[in-house]
Amino acid sequence: MSLPPIVEKVVNAYLKAVDAEAPGLIEGLYLTGSVALGDFRPRASDIDFVAVTSPALDADATAAVGRAHARLRKQFPRPVFEGIYATWDDLAADPARCGHDPVTWHTLARHGVACRGPDRTDLNVWTNTEVLAAWTLGNLDSYWRPLLDRAARFGDEWWSVAALTTYGAVWIVLGVTRLHYTLATGEIGSKENAGRYSLRTFPEEWHRVIQESLRLRRSDRASPDLTGALRGLLDREALYRSPFARRRDVLAFGDMVIRDAKARFPGAARYP
Repeated sequence: MSLPPIVEKVVNAYLKAVDAEAPGLIEGLYLTGSVALGDFRPRASDIDFVAVTSPALDADATAAVGRAHARLRKQFPRPVFEGIYATWDDLAADPARCGHDPVTWHTLARHGVACRGPDRTDLNVWTNTEVLAAWTLGNLDSYWRPLLDRAARFGDEWWSVAALTTYGAVWIVLGVTRLHYTLATGEIGSKENAGRYSLRTFPEEWHRVIQESLRLRRSDRASPDLTGALRGLLDREALYRSPFARRRDVLAFGDMVIRDAKARFPGAARYP
C-alpha cells in the first residue's frame, strides 16, 4: 500500500537513524495501527510499528535503539513513532510470553505493512481468535472501565478534564466501540470502521455522540494537545453546543458499550 507522505518520511528517518546506530540490527519493520488499517490522521494518529531483530535486544542494542529514537523525536516530534521490538520467534508464539497483546499480532498478521523484511503474508505470526476475544473482553474491565470511572470524577484525574475535549470524545467513543467490533466480528477494526459499526449496532439515541466522534475523527481535529483542545472550542460545526453535554453522552455511551459487550459476548470470558 502507498504510505501517507509524513509516514514515509518518519519511517525513512527512523531506519536511517537506527541503521547508523546499529547496522544490521533491524531485520524487519512492519507498520500496524491506523496506518495499516487505512485510517491514519496526521494530527491525531501515532505511527505504530513492530521491529524485528535476531537475536533479542541486549543492553548495547537497547541503548543504540534509544539513541535512534531520541534523534527521530528531535526531527519529528509528531506524529509519534512508537512500537515494540520482537524476534522472529516471538512473532510465532503467544505475545503474552514477551509481554505484548494479541491485538498487535493479529493486526500484523492480517494488515501489517512491510517497510523492511518479508511481506506479512510470508510471516509466521501467531493468531488465536479465542484468545483475542478473551483479551478484548478483559481489556474492557482492566482499561476502559477504570478510565471511565476516572473521567466521571472531576478533580485531579487527567481524564476528568480530557473527557471534555474533542480528543477525549473520539478516544472513548470510537476506542471502546473497536473492542465491541472485535468481539462481534473477530476482526481488528479502525476507529472509522468502529464508528460505522456502532451506528448499525446501537439504538438511535446514541447516534449523535457517534456521529460527532466520527466527524471529529474524519476532520482530524481531535489531536491530543492544547492546540486540539482549542480547535475544538472554536469548532462551529460541532453537534454539541456544550462540551459538558458531549462529555455526559460520551461517558454514558462508553458505559453502555461495556455493559452490552459483557452481556452479549459472555462466552469470550471462558478462554484464558
